Amino acid sequence: MKLALSENIRMFRKQRKLTQEKLAEALGVTVGAVYKWESGLSLPELSLILELADLFDTSVDVLLGYRVKDNSVKSTVGRLAEFCRILDPAAAGEAEKALARYPHSFEVVSSCASVYLSLGAAYNDPDKLRRSLDLMEQAKVLLPQNNDPHINEAMVSGGMAMAWFLLGKEEKALDLMVKNNAGGTFSSEIGALMAVYMDRCEEAVPFLSEAVQGCVLSLFDTVLGYFFRFPFPGRLAVRRSTTRRL
Repeated sequence: MKLALSENIRMFRKQRKLTQEKLAEALGVTVGAVYKWESGLSLPELSLILELADLFDTSVDVLLGYRVKDNSVKSTVGRLAEFCRILDPAAAGEAEKALARYPHSFEVVSSCASVYLSLGAAYNDPDKLRRSLDLMEQAKVLLPQNNDPHINEAMVSGGMAMAWFLLGKEEKALDLMVKNNAGGTFSSEIGALMAVYMDRCEEAVPFLSEAVQGCVLSLFDTVLGYFFRFPFPGRLAVRRSTTRRL
């Protein structure tokens, strides 16, 4: 936590048109003491900080330069996401503080799991990867709280699979993805894992084929949607023809 006490003492003193000598006289200290405070070479005792705040007609927290953070769940999750984005190593400390405040919040626990997974992957840190696995297990228990339609148990399991893969446990990663592959969610990842890292190319083929088919259908639906996004003559007839083929 960075304080701005020295800068604020100087600022408030000048605002009140006091010299260092006058301020020292008012507080009963030496001019050298005031100089050291303003230069950041030393800090005034607590009793003198209280006197300074009273003399400058301000609060102690303002004099110190301390700003109270918004520690609501929403703000906490937002800060964690930013830490995760820039891969700041300090994110782990922030995550543990958040967990201490909200140990039973799905949003916070899952966000902290993402922080540890990102840091573990970026810095090749097995301890952080294992911590992410612990948190994702907790997140699964708290999943009934989740209101985000983009997050479900399969997505949490996918994160766990990534952590296991990064820890060199390909079989565990594969098992998790296969068990949660409803609708081909992880078919491309399963196929790639089998073919590239596990020398199981023949077993990978059905998953890769399913992934390719899904990509083609998705591309077709996307192009078709954009095609009907703009008006053109005969659009209704084309729509009926396309619907019959589907």
